[in-house]
Amino acid sequence: MQQVRCEVRGVFVAINDSATVPVVVLTDGAGRLMPIFIGLWEAVSINSAHNKEVPPRPFTHDLFLDLMNRFSISVHHLQIDSAEEGVYYAQLVLAADDRNECLDCRPSDGIAVALRASAPIFVDEGLIATADRRGAVSDMVDLSTFLQK
Repeated sequence: MQQVRCEVRGVFVAINDSATVPVVVLTDGAGRLMPIFIGLWEAVSINSAHNKEVPPRPFTHDLFLDLMNRFSISVHHLQIDSAEEGVYYAQLVLAADDRNECLDCRPSDGIAVALRASAPIFVDEGLIATADRRGAVSDMVDLSTFLQK
């Protein structure tokens, strides 16, 4: 299983006649896009971290990272490594005392934590290849713009 390093392209909202759904879009170095549908609060948290905004009170992801830091646990990386029936699965790889531990997590929570920790995000090559939606972003509205309406 080959892992490809990805970055957060942005947090968007997909709007159609039947639903309004937040989406985080990852991109690799080759310009491929991988949209992941997420919850609203996770979208707000990821968007805040992506834009380097510091909330007046910590979000849950800030609290989680602060707790880890106090116990000398760091985020090594996030890996999004599988999908079943359209649901992505991820592992947050944590480092402490010269060992790594994998913690199962939703990709949205892992992305929110990884961004705050400045940790790399990796996606399985097969997942990003099958999820590539280069035109998808043009059909979405940036989350910040959506929230200002």
